[in-house]
Amino acid sequence: MNYPRTIHGRLRQALCALLLGAILGAPHVCAAGSDFGRFGSADVLLVVAPHPDDETLCCAGAIQRARAAGARVAIVWITSGDAFELDAHIAEHRLFIGTQGLLELARIRMQEASRAAQLLAVAPAERFFLGYPDGAVADLLGAHHDLPYRSPHTGAAAVPYAQAYLPGAAYTGTNLERDLRAVIERVQPTWVLAPTPLDAHEDHRATGDLVIRTMESLGRADRVRYWIVHGGIGWPWPRGLHPEDALVPPRRASALPWQDFALTSAERDAKASAIRVYETQLRLTSSFMLSFVKRNEIYSSAPLLPAQIQREIAVKAAAAEDLTAPPRHTVK
Repeated sequence: MNYPRTIHGRLRQALCALLLGAILGAPHVCAAGSDFGRFGSADVLLVVAPHPDDETLCCAGAIQRARAAGARVAIVWITSGDAFELDAHIAEHRLFIGTQGLLELARIRMQEASRAAQLLAVAPAERFFLGYPDGAVADLLGAHHDLPYRSPHTGAAAVPYAQAYLPGAAYTGTNLERDLRAVIERVQPTWVLAPTPLDAHEDHRATGDLVIRTMESLGRADRVRYWIVHGGIGWPWPRGLHPEDALVPPRRASALPWQDFALTSAERDAKASAIRVYETQLRLTSSFMLSFVKRNEIYSSAPLLPAQIQREIAVKAAAAEDLTAPPRHTVK
């Protein structure tokens, strides 16, 4: 997801964005007027993050605003990012890292998450690492709902991290659902921020589905607001640090009822500082991560579009990706 460092790469990315715009149409302008964001001291904001760093990319501004109003803020991380093998190679400075290298990467990422949360004034007691396997949230909610899953990256079949919410919990969807529900019932949030199932990353989509089901079962689905981090080719644009530019919805989710959440200059600076804490991720994706430091954040009151609209957008997006993909070589 790095911003291309060559002129050819930048031109190609710009062409991709133009083609996508022509095919999918311009994104909707963010709507205002929601009561979300008018935090008070009685509020409790819970951010549900699939991986360490998502909470900062999506929601650092809202976290700061809630804390400034005297509200409690809690963060729950579903995974600890232990499947990013390329990043582990760079961190360990070794070609072969093995399962221990990935477990160590996860521990480092949890430390980074704690430091970022501290910068955003989230108390240690309000930080919850569930420790489920990176890249397998959908598997846990599907085929491995009751059947234990073993991570091909770490070799673990149960939560291996001592600092996790429930170390030793078997990797099953049943346990993941139980742990998230337990955190929600413990925190008692008045607002929950979760990824939309329209996110391009499978862990994010599955996490969004999990939050929707859990909050519906608690009768609090109306208190969830949705964010997006993986919006597709070229999003957010421009890449890199451009704090005066606006964050607009990605075309894959442009029809959602987005609320524009404007950030102050101080909030943007603090968000950039919190992002920079994630040194493991910045080595490979700095331009992508810093592109979330914009003059606003965006939140949707609905997780998904009506089914017909979803199908139309999916067809158009597939056509756009075919047009912008590099030519494929055929074997004769």
